[in-house]
Amino acid sequence: MRLITFRTQAGEQRIGALDGEQIVELTAATGAYFRDQKHEPAFARLAQAFVPPDMRLLFAGGDSSLDMARRAFDFARSKGAELRGPGGEPVYYSRGEVKIQPPIIPRKFFHTAGNFREHHEEASKAGFSHPVLPWIVFFQNIDAIIGPDQPVIYPPHLTEELDYELELAVVVKKAGKHFNAEEAKSYVGGYVIFNDITARDVQRREMKSGVFSFCKGIDSFCPLGPHIVTADEIPDPHNLGMELRVNGERRQVSHSSKMSVKIPEILAHYSAMGYSAGDVVSTGTVSGVAAFSGDPKAWYLKPGDVMECEIEKIGVLRNPVIAWEQAYGKQAAQV
Repeated sequence: MRLITFRTQAGEQRIGALDGEQIVELTAATGAYFRDQKHEPAFARLAQAFVPPDMRLLFAGGDSSLDMARRAFDFARSKGAELRGPGGEPVYYSRGEVKIQPPIIPRKFFHTAGNFREHHEEASKAGFSHPVLPWIVFFQNIDAIIGPDQPVIYPPHLTEELDYELELAVVVKKAGKHFNAEEAKSYVGGYVIFNDITARDVQRREMKSGVFSFCKGIDSFCPLGPHIVTADEIPDPHNLGMELRVNGERRQVSHSSKMSVKIPEILAHYSAMGYSAGDVVSTGTVSGVAAFSGDPKAWYLKPGDVMECEIEKIGVLRNPVIAWEQAYGKQAAQV
């Protein structure tokens, strides 16, 4: 399934699965499944228990909830767009009548840095102030997460070197800690695209102390999406083409097979910190970032740019860059 989070015109949060260009609202579909297929009198209550309208809670339900969501999705597809949920609400929505949100807001967002050695090599050639050490971990500010087509806000009072970083990320489907790489496979719930927006000038200053987080955690610097593809649809996450484009120009072109440390080892290593269901773990960026290009000033992001992050079998995460003043109006003039 391709799982998304959206808001209805009434402002209600829902989760869904894509059926072509249509969206199946999964909680309503589950209620209809229990009502029409299983003839359960408590169909509405069962729907909320198995497939609640929150992506993190869906993953917290583990395989039971994900399997139920799949059955409800298949049931809805067999019945078509006229199917109605427990309260007579629609099960099917078109993209135009809803507002797509980030697919998930995790409790913890684990960053992996330096996992693609090509990124370290390009940093060294460019004379970057600090080495990109192999697979270090730090945390993202989850309040900075934005969804597909939502804007990255350029803050000129903070940075003049706004950069992009295409990454494959994993959604953890159950809580756990202190497990090994073989056990890690059972923790993978799905995959999603992450664009690790970075203020490079801020990063260089931070790295003098040996740590950095502000440069990557500023408001809107965490595009995530466009949806979560469940693990059953991607049997080998280390066999995926990866590409990032800015205004249609190819900037980052690589392949997930180039990871130095594979996903099971990453998940196992970080498990000492403990996972909650729905946590997100990135796997590192590939070569081609603006900072290490032949002409960084020409490649750094600016208002009006449009980024497209594409990973094979997942899709395209598209986000424009807009000016600080456009986002904050009068408030911007006071900063």
